[in-house]
Amino acid sequence: MTYPFDCITDFIFVETEITAADVILVPGANHPQLMEKASSLYKQGFAPYILPSGGYKPHVGTTEWNYLRNIGIDSGVPEEAILKEDKAQHTLENARFSLEVLKKAGIHPKKVIIVCKAGHSRRALLCYQSEFPKETEFLVSPVIDRYGITKENWFLSEVGISRIMTEVEKIGKYFGDYIPNWVK
Repeated sequence: MTYPFDCITDFIFVETEITAADVILVPGANHPQLMEKASSLYKQGFAPYILPSGGYKPHVGTTEWNYLRNIGIDSGVPEEAILKEDKAQHTLENARFSLEVLKKAGIHPKKVIIVCKAGHSRRALLCYQSEFPKETEFLVSPVIDRYGITKENWFLSEVGISRIMTEVEKIGKYFGDYIPNWVK
């Protein structure tokens, strides 16, 4: 069945095939599914490093980085494989500061995997694309978060509609100023 809002579904929800990459990037949040998925991809050999990103958030009680790092270690990822970015306060900073961490570590990724919430996948992808070199290839491996929002069900609940429409608004606010630079 088709709906008039299918274009929103197609736009917001991004998922690609996953192949070997230089690093797994995780924009910060306190959803354990993110680091569980990143840890699984790491243990399957898809990348030698995981870079969770995120600063202190009162509702987390620590940095998002520390929260995610602990899940990774508990999942069997060696500490030395988890890079550190613990300052970012929003998705654009996750991307910007992650690139700085990678450069300082001497890692110049040609291909990266982004592990993010399914309903956050377009904004996460656009944020990393806006900050990383143009030639970087991005693969997106979304997870279903604690709200259970997927491309198949987001429109069936008030929380799903609210969260996805907020993503649409944030994309407009984040990227309106970027478009002229992308055209050049």
